[in-house]
Amino acid sequence: MSSRPAILQLLPALNSGGVERGTLEIAEAQAAAGYHPIVASAGGRLVPALEALGATHVTLPLTGKSPLAWAANTRALRRLIREHGIRLVHARSRAPAWAGLTAAHREKIPFVTTYHGAYNENFPGKRLYNSVMARGDRVIAISHFIAELIQSRHGTDPSRIRIIPRGVDLRLFDPAAVTPDRIDALRQAWDIPRDRPVILLPARISRWKGQGVLLDALSKLEKKPFAILLGDHGRGAYAAELRARIASLGLAQDVAMPGHTGDMPAALLLADLVLHASTDAEAFGRTVVEAQAMRRPVIAADLGAPRETVAQGVTGWRVPPGDPAALAEAIRTVLAMPDNDRAAIGAAARAAVQRDYTTAAMQASTIAVYRELLGA
Repeated sequence: MSSRPAILQLLPALNSGGVERGTLEIAEAQAAAGYHPIVASAGGRLVPALEALGATHVTLPLTGKSPLAWAANTRALRRLIREHGIRLVHARSRAPAWAGLTAAHREKIPFVTTYHGAYNENFPGKRLYNSVMARGDRVIAISHFIAELIQSRHGTDPSRIRIIPRGVDLRLFDPAAVTPDRIDALRQAWDIPRDRPVILLPARISRWKGQGVLLDALSKLEKKPFAILLGDHGRGAYAAELRARIASLGLAQDVAMPGHTGDMPAALLLADLVLHASTDAEAFGRTVVEAQAMRRPVIAADLGAPRETVAQGVTGWRVPPGDPAALAEAIRTVLAMPDNDRAAIGAAARAAVQRDYTTAAMQASTIAVYRELLGA
C-alpha cells in the first residue's frame, strides 16, 4: 500500500476518447498533488500511458449492467478500497458508477462523479439509470449546459455541482511546436492533395457526430474542398454506410476516412477549416477547443456546449445542427475569406482557450474538489 492517500477513478475502458484522456490528465494531477492515482477499468491501449504517469491500473469488468454484475463489481471495488486505502472514488461512467456508489457508501468514503454526457432518455427507466451520475457528494459538470441539464433532470442541489470545463493541454496543442514534417507525414499517409483547401471533421465515426451532414453539404458545393473524416470507426457498420454514401454522391476524390490518428495537433494544422457537425447536443466538445487552441477557424453545430466555446464571428462560427445547406454556405463563406481574416479568428480562438479552457485549470479545479471533501 502506498503511503500517499489514494484516489480511485472508474470508467469502462482505456482506449480513446475524451473521458479516457481526462482520466489520464486527472491521474497526472493527482500524482502531482501528492495522491496515489488508481484507475479501474477493463483496460485498453492507454494503460501504458496511464502507468507512465505513476498511476496504478486495476483490470475489472466494469461495463456490466445487470444486478449480478453490479453486485460482483461492488464487492471487487470494496476489496480494492480496503487493500489500497482508497480515500475517495471518482466515477466517470454510468455502469461503473453504480458499483462505485454502493462501494463508496459502504466503505464510508466520498463519492464524486463527472457528468460527461447529455445521456439520452429514449426508453423507460433510462433517467433512473442516468441519475447515478448526479448522485455524487460532488457532481462535476463539464459545461454550463450540463450543469443546467443536471438540475432540470435530476433536481440536484446546486450546492453539490461544480462546473469544471474540459481543458486542452497547451503543451501538446501548440501551433509553434508542430514541425512541418509531422504535417507532411499525415498529408502523405492520407494522400491529401496540396492544391485544394482541406476541411477536417475530427470525431468518432458515429451517426450523431454528423459525418453524413458534412457529405450532404459537400455535395452542394460547386468548388469542393478536400474533406477528412477523422476518427475511430467503431463497429464499422456506419463507416461502410458512409463509404457507400461517398460513392453515391460522387465524392470519392473529395473525402478521406483515415481512422484514428496519434497526432491530432498536426492533423488540425493540416486543415484550413475544422468542423463540428453533431446533431445531438455535445456535453463539451473537446475537439472544438483543441482546434481553437491550434488557431484553426472552426464551424460548430449550434447546440450544447459549443454555444459556450464558440463566440459567433469572434472565435468561430455556429450553424443550425443537421442542416447541410447552412453548413455548405458557412464553409463556402469561411474559405472565401482573406487569409488574414481567418488568421485573426484563429488567434482570438487560441486566446480564449488560454483564458478559459486549459488542462491545467481543469486539473487544479478537480484537485480542489477532492480537497474540499477530504479536508486536505
